[in-house]
Amino acid sequence: MPEPSEHSSRTTRVTRDSFRQELKDAQNKSAASQKILAALGRAVANPGDVLDTVLEEAASLCGAQVAQLYLLEGDVFVLSQVSGEIPEEYRKYLQDNPVLRNRSSAVGRAAVEMRTHQIRDVLNDAEYGRKDLQELAGFRTMLATPMILQDELVGVLSMWRTDVKPFEPRERELLEEFAVQGAIALRQRDLMLALDSRKKELEGKVDQLVALREVGEAVGSSLDLDEVLDQIVSNAVRLTGTDGGSIMEYDESSDSFHVRAAYGSSPDLLEQLRAVTIDRESTLVGRTALDRKPLEVADLAQEEELDPHLDILFRDGWRSVLAVPVLRGDKDKMVGVLVIRRRSTGSFPSEMSELLETFATQSALAIVNARLFRELETKTGELEIASRHKSEFLASMSHELRTPLNAVIGFSEVLLDRMFGEINERQEEYLRDILSSGRHLLELINDILDLSKVEAGQMVLEPSTFGVGDALDYTLTVVRERATQHAITVTVDVADDVETVAADGLRFKQVVLNLVSNAVKFTPDGGSVSVRAYREGADLLVTVTDTGIGVSPEDQERIFESFQQGRRGEPKEEGTGLGLTLSRRIVELFGGKMWLESTQGVGSTFGFSIPGVLERKDEVASPEHGDLPVVVLVDDDRASLELMAAYLDASPTRVMRARDGVEALELVRKVLPAAVVLEIELPQRDGWNVLTELKADPTTAAIPVVIASAVDDRTRGLGLGADVYLRKPVGRDELIDALRTVGALPSEAS
Repeated sequence: MPEPSEHSSRTTRVTRDSFRQELKDAQNKSAASQKILAALGRAVANPGDVLDTVLEEAASLCGAQVAQLYLLEGDVFVLSQVSGEIPEEYRKYLQDNPVLRNRSSAVGRAAVEMRTHQIRDVLNDAEYGRKDLQELAGFRTMLATPMILQDELVGVLSMWRTDVKPFEPRERELLEEFAVQGAIALRQRDLMLALDSRKKELEGKVDQLVALREVGEAVGSSLDLDEVLDQIVSNAVRLTGTDGGSIMEYDESSDSFHVRAAYGSSPDLLEQLRAVTIDRESTLVGRTALDRKPLEVADLAQEEELDPHLDILFRDGWRSVLAVPVLRGDKDKMVGVLVIRRRSTGSFPSEMSELLETFATQSALAIVNARLFRELETKTGELEIASRHKSEFLASMSHELRTPLNAVIGFSEVLLDRMFGEINERQEEYLRDILSSGRHLLELINDILDLSKVEAGQMVLEPSTFGVGDALDYTLTVVRERATQHAITVTVDVADDVETVAADGLRFKQVVLNLVSNAVKFTPDGGSVSVRAYREGADLLVTVTDTGIGVSPEDQERIFESFQQGRRGEPKEEGTGLGLTLSRRIVELFGGKMWLESTQGVGSTFGFSIPGVLERKDEVASPEHGDLPVVVLVDDDRASLELMAAYLDASPTRVMRARDGVEALELVRKVLPAAVVLEIELPQRDGWNVLTELKADPTTAAIPVVIASAVDDRTRGLGLGADVYLRKPVGRDELIDALRTVGALPSEAS
């Protein structure tokens, strides 16, 4: 019997050895965990590395010759990864004869029982049924544990030894821990695969959207149908991963289809396709259009009989075809068919048909737009010819009628003046009727010619600066006699802040005269007509108010139509029915508008507004010491003028405006402003010419010029003498800073 001291020493030594083994196991386990964690960190690039590391560490720490990972696919387990040497024959055999989810193997038992299972010796286990695998690999002891994620079996981690040596509890625990880490790695791998799949799907969708956007832009911006369709079919082929395609346009007159665009086709194939007749009744393309749905042929070689179109494709080496109808509108009107083809056999996925239907919609839009454009070109050409013939006819008619009218009006006036002797009352009455009718006919001819010019876009305004009061006084002299005959009082009121306006003086007088003449004609004897001119911002407003019978609400818009006078009773003198129509068109050419306010039984007010009113002459004169500096804004766009003027409202400056190059030069030379803000794109004379002339004239050369334009040519502007070059859109601070820079406005400090 050993001494107590000897027993104590032996116990201490065993305990120390046990501690050493536990410490070593802990260190090995920690090192394995670190490797697995490191592999997890690299899993973004290659998620399989984690599983390889798990198997390697499991086999190493548990003392197994081989560690295996089986993944559950349906009711069988498929070998996914292996650590250790296994016969290649074993691996191939296992692919054809996978492990079942039953008790015939260690893997199957772990899956069925959902816990770790060990077979001490497979050759002495009555239930073990995979002796075929044992004979190939030579294993004896097996240990397997399930890999579970959220109560769901995803696989089994298994290892073996080729001799009968059961795994210890410590090794079983290690394998279970490795199974947990392997399950996490599996989940991460699945997530990475799903993420990669989703990424590729999204990239494909982005490519589709980019292609659809490009095609949409082409459809909206290009009228070249062949160019647009080529882009559509090439994108359709690229995004579907097919080998070629074409767009067939339907010809209603021949009830057949012809190739309009193609991609991935040889010149010889294209020539054959364009030569063949693809009718609507007996071809795949025709059936697609008739059925209003995609149709496919997965293998052309399996078709009993090929239509002429498919036969050409088959002989050229094409093996499968998908046709998608190109339809337009709610009634699905047939426009054509989009065809894509492959040199390999096989069906086309449904999502491909959906994508192609989108391209087919764009194709329909492009084809319809092109047809409408062709029709529009034809109609436009016909209208241009008709308009030219009308203008030629009116010019000829004017010449042919004016000559005899000149004699009729002239001799009537001569006879009424008794230049050839006295005439009796009846003769005088008849002569006045002849003279009145002749003048009415001449007025009608003039109005028709003017209206024709406006409609043809041939009326050119000739802007000038004239006094508003003088123009209104002129109209008064024309109608005064007629008004006096009927005891109608005519008054003119011009506001104090209205002096001159920049417009076509002749056309301005024509509009005012028409309105005043109408007012006198439709005002009862003893009534009144008042003409008023006043400012509203930078616009000149002119109104003509009468105490006539008024215009009914239903006629207030119709009265501006050609040859319409409205139901206003019998006028004192016949009119042409074109005056108001022409007047409104002229006002619109000015950039203004015309309106009517009327109450039946009370009277009417016809009014119009036009831009271009200038300051009174006494304000235009050269500013005296202490006056505000003048800034001339030059722009043909009314909105831009209003905006820049608004920018300067709170600044110590007076704003004057010009709407074309000629007017700008006249105004600048007249007022010698502190600065000019100049647009480049101007009528009459462009901004480059204006700038050149201002800098060449000694009287205006020193005047600072700030260019504010959409034209991007800063180098040219500064080279011609501009002080500052601003690109539109121009902000308020930009404009103010520019004017301060050139000294037209005081600096903030002052």
